[in-house]
Amino acid sequence: MTRESETSMELAVPPRDRASINDVARRAGVSAQTVSRVANGMNNVRPATRERVLAAMNELSYRPNSAARNLKAGRFRSIGLVTFNMTTLGNERTLNAVAESASAAGYTTILLPVADPTQSEVAGAFGRLQEQAVDGIILIMSAEIGSPEELRLTAGLPLVIVDSDATQPYTIVDTDQEQGARLATQHLIDLGHREIAHVTGPASSYSARRRAEAYRSVLTEAGLTVPPTLVGDWTAASGLARGREIAASEHPPTAVFVANDQMALGVLHAFHERGWKVPEQISVVGFDDSDDAEAYWPALTTVHQNFDEVGQRATSLLISLIDGEPAPQNALVQTHLVVRDSTAPARTS
Repeated sequence: MTRESETSMELAVPPRDRASINDVARRAGVSAQTVSRVANGMNNVRPATRERVLAAMNELSYRPNSAARNLKAGRFRSIGLVTFNMTTLGNERTLNAVAESASAAGYTTILLPVADPTQSEVAGAFGRLQEQAVDGIILIMSAEIGSPEELRLTAGLPLVIVDSDATQPYTIVDTDQEQGARLATQHLIDLGHREIAHVTGPASSYSARRRAEAYRSVLTEAGLTVPPTLVGDWTAASGLARGREIAASEHPPTAVFVANDQMALGVLHAFHERGWKVPEQISVVGFDDSDDAEAYWPALTTVHQNFDEVGQRATSLLISLIDGEPAPQNALVQTHLVVRDSTAPARTS
C-alpha cells in the first residue's frame, strides 16, 4: 500500500448519517478541542487553523451538536409558555412577540395552553414543562391563579408573569392598565360628558378590574356620579347585549367607555340598531387599538396597547433571570389614546 493511499485511509470519514467532531479534527489535522473552540466562536485559535477547521466543517457538512453542548452547560435554550384563552387579541399578540424575541435570542419556545385559569391547571402545565427541560417559564394569565405560595410550584425555575396582579412576588410585565383607563375616561370628561357608562370585562380578569377601578377613580375625582358597571366577557356578542341595555335605559348616558375593542364593536352595533348617531348622540371609547379599530363605523377612539413590547420585555427579563441577573419586580408598558371619530363633545340637549 502506498503512503498516499495510507493517508487517504486515515482521512476517510466512516459512513454515518452525520459527521462527528472527531471526523472534522482528522480532516483538518487538529485536535477535537480545537474544533470545539472554532465551533463555539472562541478567539484562541490561529486564523490559518480556524480557516482549515471551517473548511473541513463545510466539506463534511458538520453541524455542532448544540443540544449536547447546552446540556453540558446546564442549559436547554428553551422557554416554556403557559396561557389561557389564546383567542383574545392581547394573548395572541403577546405570544407572537415572545416567540419572535426568543427565537432571535437563540431560544425555542414550548406552548402549553390550559383549559381553565386555575391553580391546579397552571401547576400541571408547570410540571409538564419541567419534564420537557425548559430554562424558564412565561405565564400569560389575566385571571387570578392562586396565592404566591401556590405559584412556587415552578420549583426554582425563573418565572415571568404577564398581565397579572402586580402583588405577586415575581417579575410582572403588563400594560399600564390604570393609565389607559384614565386616559379614556378623562378624554370623555374633557369633551363635556358627565354621564359616562362603562362596559367592563369579566370579573375574573385582572386587567378588567384595573380598568374599572381607574374609571371609577377618575369619575369620583371629577365629582361625577359613578353608575353601576355593565359586565361583558370580551366578546362582541357581550358588547351587543350590554349596548342594548344602555339603549333601552330610561336615562341613557352621553358616553360609554368599553373595556376592549371587540365589545365596543357590539356596543356600536346596538346603538346603530337603536337609530342613535355616534358620536353626535353618544360617544364610545374602546381599549386595545386592534387592527380593525380604524375600520369600525365610525372609526373607534381607543387606548393603544403595545403588545409587542410586552412580549419583548417579558422575554428579555426572563433570559436575564435565566442568566442569573437581577430583574425588576414590575415592568409597566405605557399606553396612549388614539382619538378617531367615535367621540365628540357631549350633546347639549
